[in-house]
Amino acid sequence: MSQLTLAIGFGLVTVAILALTAVGFTLQFGVSNIFNLAYGEVMTASAFAAYLVNVKGGASIWVAMGGGALTGAVLSVVLSRLVFIPFLRRGTSLFTMVMVSLAVAVIIQNALQAVAGPAFRSYTLTQERSIHLLGMILTPRQIAIIGVAAACMLGLHLMLRFTRVGKAVRATAADPELARSCGIATDRVITITWAVSGALCGVGGVALALNLSGFNFALGNTFLLVIVAAAVFGNVGQPYGSMVGAIVIGMASELAAIWVPELKQVVAFTILVLVLLVRPNGLWKSGFVQKLEASAR
Repeated sequence: MSQLTLAIGFGLVTVAILALTAVGFTLQFGVSNIFNLAYGEVMTASAFAAYLVNVKGGASIWVAMGGGALTGAVLSVVLSRLVFIPFLRRGTSLFTMVMVSLAVAVIIQNALQAVAGPAFRSYTLTQERSIHLLGMILTPRQIAIIGVAAACMLGLHLMLRFTRVGKAVRATAADPELARSCGIATDRVITITWAVSGALCGVGGVALALNLSGFNFALGNTFLLVIVAAAVFGNVGQPYGSMVGAIVIGMASELAAIWVPELKQVVAFTILVLVLLVRPNGLWKSGFVQKLEASAR
């Protein structure tokens, strides 16, 4: 059993978690043009909500993941309606919006620390035997995380391509003024998108906490930069580009850890910088990802 195949197995789990969170992040930017740096804190809040459902409520971890998804959806919609959208309507600049989202992130993180404290927590889980698959070693929970991520990506694809809501989301992301003039209720579309992206954020937060031995109030904040790297890699605002970015960034970071574990994030951002030097608009403008979108239609 080689280190390479082991790293590929770990990489698949990282890719799954990163795809959930990066796509959710990019959906928010796509319809609202908001670079939401509070996204990681929503992940953390969702993980804690799942902890309450699982540990305090005695529910299974998968029921708790549903509770985390609901928490992420509700918290994201509340933040968008009560904080971000009012600022946008006042003509706030994009840079100022980034600062607003950063302030919201600090507020949520400190609130979580004040309520939950700095201690690490873990979910109540049954003992599982590792599964050997093609040289990889994965637990049933890790395989389930990969399956959940794949199902969510497929569901999102079907929604965007074959439903009226999905078409309205794409129209709003492409040109909100034109979409509004065509009779699309863009405010409602934005709310729905933030709810969907928040649910993905919540599922990703619980999956990340589930894949670790423990988590605390800094869970999402430590993973946010990798999420941003994956989203920007595929041109932030483009869901399919973020999926590709998640695959490349997630797998490369785990493969780099074969030699030096500390290189995981270094390699991820090195790839990002190199890609942006060649294609400043992100991978989405390349023929590869455009062909990927065309084949998905």
